[in-house]
Amino acid sequence: MSGAPAPARRPTSSQREVPGTFGPKWGKPVGWVLSRTLWSVTRHGLGNVPADGPVLLASNHLGFLDGPLLMGMSPRGTHFLVKQEMFTGPLGAVLRGCGQIPVDRTGDRGALVTAVAVLRRGGAVGVFPEGTRGRGDVRAMQSGVTWLALQTGAPVVPVALLGTRGAGRSGSDLPRPRQPVHVVFGEPLELRARAGVPRRHALKQATSDLQSAMTANVHAAVDLTGMPLPDDTERPDDTERPDDTDRPGDTARPGDTERPTGPGRP
Repeated sequence: MSGAPAPARRPTSSQREVPGTFGPKWGKPVGWVLSRTLWSVTRHGLGNVPADGPVLLASNHLGFLDGPLLMGMSPRGTHFLVKQEMFTGPLGAVLRGCGQIPVDRTGDRGALVTAVAVLRRGGAVGVFPEGTRGRGDVRAMQSGVTWLALQTGAPVVPVALLGTRGAGRSGSDLPRPRQPVHVVFGEPLELRARAGVPRRHALKQATSDLQSAMTANVHAAVDLTGMPLPDDTERPDDTERPDDTDRPGDTARPGDTERPTGPGRP
């Protein structure tokens, strides 16, 4: 029976294409060259990042440079969760080419499912759990990275970035040329759900454990490098959103967790 073909079905968020492994391989050297030529970057604790197998990099978030810097300075090619608004024009083409994962911060199961697929094939995923740029002291954080760790068993390496934003400067500003910048990789953390604990409570406890580990790594990085965090709270941009808070009835389903955010402006 003849007739007009049925319209093509748009892929759902959970059917999103998983980025290949090649993107981070060429994106990483680009980030490395930019970081090494424009700023004076020192890396610490590289041995804390597993050489292979799944791993999550969870970093504090100070400024616009954080994402590109960590992409270039990570010892492994890494797929970062980046807000979908960045995936437009030439920049969007670059992000896709580097294998980055777009995320809708209003709720995006597909981004989490994509990140799980990357981890299960032994890849590295980067997240900025604070959810917005600020002082970088991890005073509050979202639970997406914790959900990924509990789902996949991937270890989480806390990362402390120092020097990517000066006191009183906007998170959209870049550091001054040749300014010292430090990237400190902490000891990996294994997060496991405790037997008999409801999923929502397990997620909340694991998130608290990771927040404590990230905070401790930031303090240790300040002591190690002598570079303090900005002594102010960065001016909020109109596009920034405050961190989500737990709501009654929330569960640990991927669609209901607080949204993970990525490099650059989340």
